Amino acid sequence: MQSNNPVFRRSEEFNPAGARQTGYTDPSSWGTGTPGQPGLQTPVATGGPMTIDSVVQKTAIALGVVILTAAATWILSPGIDADTTPSDISGLIAAATVGSLLAFVLSLVNSFKRVISPALVLLFCAAEGVALGAISKVFEIQFPGIVMSAVLGTFGAFAGTLAVYKFFNIKVTDKFRRMVFAAVLGVVAISLIEVVLSLFGAEIGLFGDGKLGLIFAVLGLALGVFMLVLDFDFVEQGVANRIPDREGWRAAFAMTVSLVWIYTNLLRILAIMRD
Repeated sequence: MQSNNPVFRRSEEFNPAGARQTGYTDPSSWGTGTPGQPGLQTPVATGGPMTIDSVVQKTAIALGVVILTAAATWILSPGIDADTTPSDISGLIAAATVGSLLAFVLSLVNSFKRVISPALVLLFCAAEGVALGAISKVFEIQFPGIVMSAVLGTFGAFAGTLAVYKFFNIKVTDKFRRMVFAAVLGVVAISLIEVVLSLFGAEIGLFGDGKLGLIFAVLGLALGVFMLVLDFDFVEQGVANRIPDREGWRAAFAMTVSLVWIYTNLLRILAIMRD
């Protein structure tokens, strides 16, 4: 069964067929030829198999980088108060824009890269942290206490989704994977259209504080939870197939993306409800 998620699709080890493989190295280092002839280099495992503990550790490191860079951005950026003018927060807006764009590009690279790179995953986390730190500070000034509520809600969603996945023994089907993947692509495409329209002074209202913005944020939050379900399923398959420990970084990247997705949509929902 092959994954429809681009994060895991590039890694054959995340599918049950990976259990038939003898090991893993960078494909670019493999030789050519036929079995039994010189020039064929059989992939050799470069480390132990991935475990739940190793995935937890790598995910904790990834989230730690996000939190540290977000905190640094928040602390090092100028203070904001009621007398702050739009020009005073131009640096924050620039940080959020640059961080978001860099994180988006790195997310594409990590999603379609066949051999996962821990350095690129951590670089993505750093860029995402800069963007989140800037965005969160602006929201916190407008709605005091909203950031902590969104953080607690995000980890609550993670814990709740994991509990439901394990206790109810949820089985992920190919149809469900395709539906979630299609929905993610649709949301990303519509969001990009909204951004482009905003550059020309027009907008659909998906990122606004009206009813359409609230509906879009709620749908985004639900989609983030479904993404977590896929992440848990892929990790479970990977551990069962004894894939290389290095692939734990791919799982850490995927779960970081899902948690950031949930956090940003939850932040918008809380802001709209307070407004």
